[in-house]
Amino acid sequence: MTNPDVRQVTDSRVLAALSHPLRRRLMDVLKVHGPSTVGLLAERTDQAPANVSHHLKVLAGAELVEEAPELARDRRERWWRLVSRGLRWSRSDFEADPADRAVADAAVSLNLERHAALVRAWYAADDATQAAWGQGPFSMDRWLRLTPEELAQLDREMNDLLTRWADREVPDDGRRREPVFLFAYGIPATP
Repeated sequence: MTNPDVRQVTDSRVLAALSHPLRRRLMDVLKVHGPSTVGLLAERTDQAPANVSHHLKVLAGAELVEEAPELARDRRERWWRLVSRGLRWSRSDFEADPADRAVADAAVSLNLERHAALVRAWYAADDATQAAWGQGPFSMDRWLRLTPEELAQLDREMNDLLTRWADREVPDDGRRREPVFLFAYGIPATP
């Protein structure tokens, strides 16, 4: 079963566009904060607006982001949004061409580095920041014995769980809700 909000990437040019730290971060900001102007994106990433604009054009060329003109208050204001809520790719889709495989490998590596950097930043946060979250932040791992089909089923179940949390109606209870990053990998490995 495929999720229509998740784009299956099979073109190495799309992965190449995504394989830049700032472009990846811009996509994360759009995912967390929703449609934004270049100015807001520049502010949230501590980048020059011209730099953000350049990288948005690269992402737009790969159909990863698009303009949202209906949000503009005037003709000078340009809003941008994600085209798809999520992306998936499989290295097996890039096996035929060594150059495509290299791009897919670079995208996987960048993705993992981005994930690890976010976790490292949390553990480097000051004591007061960490204390404010109490026992909430977690890390977990398990060794399971699975067939490839069972691992695929686990992937679907975990995606369904995260989708339920992402799509839930946020309670209007006056409590501040911060962005929380969660990632998990399920890979064959040797202990």
